[in-house]
Amino acid sequence: MSRTQKILFFATGWLIVLMPFLFWWNTWFGRHLSDQQLTEYLHDEKKPRHIQHALVQLGDRMSHNDATAKQWYPDLVRVASYPVEEVRNTDAWVMGQDPSGAGFHDTLLKMLQDPSPMVRGNAALSLVRFGDASGRLQIVTLLQPVQLTAPVSGRIADSDRPGTAIHQGGLVAKLAPAGSAQTVEIRSPIPGRIRSVAQTGANVAAGTEIAVVDPGSEQVWEALRALYLVGQPDDLPSIRPYERDVPEVSNDVRRQAQETEKAITARAASR
Repeated sequence: MSRTQKILFFATGWLIVLMPFLFWWNTWFGRHLSDQQLTEYLHDEKKPRHIQHALVQLGDRMSHNDATAKQWYPDLVRVASYPVEEVRNTDAWVMGQDPSGAGFHDTLLKMLQDPSPMVRGNAALSLVRFGDASGRLQIVTLLQPVQLTAPVSGRIADSDRPGTAIHQGGLVAKLAPAGSAQTVEIRSPIPGRIRSVAQTGANVAAGTEIAVVDPGSEQVWEALRALYLVGQPDDLPSIRPYERDVPEVSNDVRRQAQETEKAITARAASR
């Protein structure tokens, strides 16, 4: 092998290692941002991930009672109406880190009407930190499975398997409408696990069930923690399934469900 070939070989190998690292470095939300970068990222309207990165960093500062975070509070209120769901979802969570934030309470109340169930859920969870149970019903919804229905009649061209873990926006199935070559993607609005899904080749009518997705453990745990504080007896039917000793329910979630029921029962008895 000539010297030039050796240089090209090692350069190619270095790039193979370097490129994934650079991609990770530029997309990792844990990467520290300076004050100047925080301001720039929060106003980078063309790159939603930059805004989300800045929100995560700002939330970390707020959780550590960093007083310098207050200078960006008006930006948190501003991005609550940003068109990208992931940004609004993160923003709703971040505002819950400081119940004293000016404008946060009113903004979170408005976010209870957001078209995204995850944004509504995070807004409801954050409101609990304000001592506000306005989003209680939305919190109960976080414990319940999501049913995905067919937007049009057609045939299932492809589908995932029951039991598969799925992230928010993950593809559950593809539907081929009758008389069309284009497929319609059926995606999950929540992170969780597929409980059931129509098999490939099945014919479905518009409005019929295609899949059911159970909420993820982290979502359930956060909802149970919130209901520990604001839950009512009417919420118990949604809580009790998580008290069962089954593989789908972790020990942490099961214990939290039990503690949540005890707290709700005690509150009801003291009234």
